[in-house]
Amino acid sequence: MAEPKKHLEAVKYVRADRISTADAAKPPEREDVCVIEEAAVTIDVDGVETYTLLCTPTEKRALAAGFLFTEGVIDGMDDVRVLRRCDDDPNTIRVRLSSPVPRIDDPGRNLLIVSSCGACGSENLSKRIKALPAVGDTLRIKTGLLRSVYSALGEKQILFKTCGGTHAAALFDERGSILSWAEDTGRHSALDKAIGKCLLADIQIAGRGVALTSRLSLEMVSKCARAGIELITAVSAPTSMAIDVAINCNITLCAFVRETRATVFTHPARVVGVGG
Repeated sequence: MAEPKKHLEAVKYVRADRISTADAAKPPEREDVCVIEEAAVTIDVDGVETYTLLCTPTEKRALAAGFLFTEGVIDGMDDVRVLRRCDDDPNTIRVRLSSPVPRIDDPGRNLLIVSSCGACGSENLSKRIKALPAVGDTLRIKTGLLRSVYSALGEKQILFKTCGGTHAAALFDERGSILSWAEDTGRHSALDKAIGKCLLADIQIAGRGVALTSRLSLEMVSKCARAGIELITAVSAPTSMAIDVAINCNITLCAFVRETRATVFTHPARVVGVGG
């Protein structure tokens, strides 16, 4: 297995028994197994809300920036005056906004976001969907680049190679060049981290594509819509609501990306060669 050269807080070793499912008489073998860390990371936005995410506790400033951006709390880093790790708790990120904003009108939303779930806690789902913006129409990408993006992302997935259990997300441009990427036990957090890294580095997000190693849910498409991302690709399946939102938000949704094929569900014109 590959050993991570950084982000040591992302993994830990635990004792386990390797058993045989083919030979019941074979005794268990004790071994040290590398597993991905999952921890509660709190984003404390002064005067607005406190959010707790269960995620891989790495790149927490990027996670906070991306989460606040894709959840509509901020429109960009100009809205943020302070974004720093708490001195007393390394898993708490303190945020102070440049100007006061009203409390998000969705009681109970985001008080606890687990690694496997995003929109489930929303009590105002239809309202949130209707408020999503339509993205622009500037991106065009050749079909063959979809494969190369995933090949490049796979080489960067050190945590997955080490112990599995992580999703990855990468933002890329029309040449298929990866602009930012991240891994996390939660697919939502991986996306937020990749977007947050662009925000912190002042890299343009709108008009880009994103590659995901997860399924395509409503929440993932919603986050991309708020970020202005025009093309979403995934190795797994989309949900019906994800497709509906992609149609309404003018997002190209491309799933089941494999070595020699992919399935385009919405707005195919951005993928050059489809229907040509």
